[in-house]
Amino acid sequence: MSAIKSILFLFVFSMVLNSCSTTQKIEALKPLPSNDAPMVYKTKTSFVNMPLEISLKEIESQLNKTLSGQIYDDSNLADDKTEMKIWKTAPIKLAEKNGKIETVMPLKIWAKIKYGTDFMGLNDTREINLNGTITMISDVRLSNWKLSTTSKIEDFEWSESPTILVAGKYVPITYIINPTLSIFKSKVAKKIDEAIENSCDFKPYVLDVLQNMSTPFITSEQYQTWFKLIPIEVYVTDAVLEKSQIKMDLGLKCNMQTMVGLKPKNTFERDAIQFKAVTKIPNTVSANVAAISTYESASQIITANFKGKEFASGSRKIIVENVALWQKDGKIIIQLDMSGSINGSIYLSGIPNYNAITKEIYFDQMDYVLNSKGLLTKTANWLLQGVILRKIQENCRYSIKENLDEGKKSLLPYLSNYSPMKGVFVNGTMNDFEFEKVEVTDKAIIAFITTTGKMSVKIDGME
Repeated sequence: MSAIKSILFLFVFSMVLNSCSTTQKIEALKPLPSNDAPMVYKTKTSFVNMPLEISLKEIESQLNKTLSGQIYDDSNLADDKTEMKIWKTAPIKLAEKNGKIETVMPLKIWAKIKYGTDFMGLNDTREINLNGTITMISDVRLSNWKLSTTSKIEDFEWSESPTILVAGKYVPITYIINPTLSIFKSKVAKKIDEAIENSCDFKPYVLDVLQNMSTPFITSEQYQTWFKLIPIEVYVTDAVLEKSQIKMDLGLKCNMQTMVGLKPKNTFERDAIQFKAVTKIPNTVSANVAAISTYESASQIITANFKGKEFASGSRKIIVENVALWQKDGKIIIQLDMSGSINGSIYLSGIPNYNAITKEIYFDQMDYVLNSKGLLTKTANWLLQGVILRKIQENCRYSIKENLDEGKKSLLPYLSNYSPMKGVFVNGTMNDFEFEKVEVTDKAIIAFITTTGKMSVKIDGME
């Protein structure tokens, strides 16, 4: 009997010692995330106006690359009783003249002409050689991203006298060829128009620029923040020739994202971009950016907020060692791993909000999760005091000010004569970011921000 009493005494004594200990152990039930579905959220599209300028020198350069050496070969004599070969003998020169393009082009033309009648074989052919410089005037338009022209030859200046081959000898025919140049004029003008259309297809260049702009780039090394642009549709107005520049308005409908963590994938799809012709485009940039903070990255930032801090009530104190976040039923669950007077984890819930002055994401209406609260009532009632919760809540926040500032700072080089590819230059201005709202998904906390600005694109010196 005395042995049993001794055992009971030791058992009760040990319980008293444990209850008076400065360190208590809690094991709360962990609220699980709502689900593990992929991140899906709604965002407003952005619109970027980019007035586009293409210099006539650029058109001239592309045209000379396309047209070199022999530029025309018609070997069918039967269709119109004419064979013709045309060579470009020197670079083409373009200039503006009363809102149209003036083209000066040195040419050499060889032609075989069949004349007479096929009745009883009464016909003959003659070879004609022309060498000179033509001057054309062209109306300009942009259709399906191809610069097209309708040209008319206004003048033909001979550098050598036109000749015709007769009995093996070349005989000058300047005096009779000038009135009969219509057949050459129509063929040459048509060939120049075809060459301009083939060499001035800007759709591939626009897609190349968009592909470069769609490549995610880092805006903050410290926060591992990335910016990503996702094009949806491209708009363009009619082209206007003015002061040796072909001008049009380019509009881009897109989504914009900033993401924290690993570099996001480039999801650009060339074939998915839609191109549409419009009569007018707004002259400003309207950017709606989804600033995405994954729970992992937000947890790391908030954990850093607690580093080196103690929360005390009387002689008791705790230190928050680690913080983890996730979403459940539209609220954020905050797991605090503690040491000190209490060892273990407690769970808080709160609603994310935004402080426009400090530019911080914080958690409003913060309270203990029910099962944590019930357990704390038994083990550490002092931790439930409002003062401790308020102190914890002050540190459960993270600033996106640096992200916004760094993001704007990092975007500025892309608006200052930025060249995504050789011969393409982007310039512009951007205003400050403004907060719109916060949304919670199963994967991240998303802050929606907006900004406005202006942009322009110039094409000059492409390869």
